[in-house]
Amino acid sequence: MVDRYLARLIAVPLAATLVIAAMLLLLDKMLRLFDFVAQEGGPVSVVWRMLASLIPEYLSLGIPIGLMLGILLAFRRLATTSELDVMQAVGMSYGRLLRVPFYYAGALAFVNLAIVGFVQPYARYAYEGLRYELRSGALGASIKVGEFTKLGKKMTLRVERSQDGGRELSGLFVMAQGDDGKSLAVTAEHGRFMATDDPDTIILRLRNGSLVHNAPGFAAPRVLTFVNHDLPIDLPREEKFRLRGGRDGEMTIPELVRSGHKNGNPLLERARSRAEYHFRMVEVATMLLLPLLAVALAVPPKRSSSALGVFLSIVMIVTYHKVNEYAEALGSLGKIDPLIALWVPFAIFAGLIWWMYHTLAHKPGGQPIGALERSADKAWKWVRSRFSSDRKGKPA
Repeated sequence: MVDRYLARLIAVPLAATLVIAAMLLLLDKMLRLFDFVAQEGGPVSVVWRMLASLIPEYLSLGIPIGLMLGILLAFRRLATTSELDVMQAVGMSYGRLLRVPFYYAGALAFVNLAIVGFVQPYARYAYEGLRYELRSGALGASIKVGEFTKLGKKMTLRVERSQDGGRELSGLFVMAQGDDGKSLAVTAEHGRFMATDDPDTIILRLRNGSLVHNAPGFAAPRVLTFVNHDLPIDLPREEKFRLRGGRDGEMTIPELVRSGHKNGNPLLERARSRAEYHFRMVEVATMLLLPLLAVALAVPPKRSSSALGVFLSIVMIVTYHKVNEYAEALGSLGKIDPLIALWVPFAIFAGLIWWMYHTLAHKPGGQPIGALERSADKAWKWVRSRFSSDRKGKPA
């Protein structure tokens, strides 16, 4: 009964925090992606494909925070409603109550390992591929309205208006130059791009316009009007996107292990692969420490409802993540062995968490952040007293 009750208390804030964190990260990125795609003249649909490729990366960041806050808020509720005191009075220790949180931590650590080890590398490669295709025009980026656009080396197009997602064009001007000195200038009311059997060629079908055809042998340029006219356009050849693994973030964990211990690779490349491998493993291993940290920060002092522990938990997790990123950068440069750069801070962080949990669980009246709680309470009372005195001093 107690395990099911704890599981329900943890599940709701865990899921809510995970969804909110992922949505906030995606919304922040979405604004920048819309700006990037608009500048490149690409279709809006590519934004959603790029965001979908970023979901695994944001989940790997949101899962530890969700796990931390889910356990912390659940035990904080137990502590503020005195249910935690009742459970301890009937013989349930903190170790017994941590059984369910560790079930959550183990399951989510396995999920996170699968994400950062195997899913995220492929998703990141897909994201970089979309960026490359968008910059190179391989996605069929729309023509920029009101600007002269180069189609190949010897053709220029200008469009006044665009409808139907860029498929229907109006107010067209086309200027084309041939290798033999021939030139063609075309104006048309409407136009549409059409696919052909040749993947390297498309047709610009023009309607209701005029064309001026000139060549070295002509005494005067020929002027013609037309109802329909097809203008073939040779697509430029696009270089294929690089193979996956050009960056360490695009390699799976087994690939990082092989790259980091392959004698034929340069020392710097091996250092980068080892640093990336240890960074991912440390991030996953840290999740197994979060239940202890959450409980240590969840229980406020007696007769106190301070939420300092919630704020401190987020600060500690974010700070430790930044320390790991800095350690990974040092290890990838070969300045320090990645094993030392990443696992020594992990050992220090684990020692701090164990001391905080031991103080709460095994010392009578122990409060690991008691001094900070008292300081924060005094500061809050001082602010309230100053605010109330200022209000009383004002004339009615």
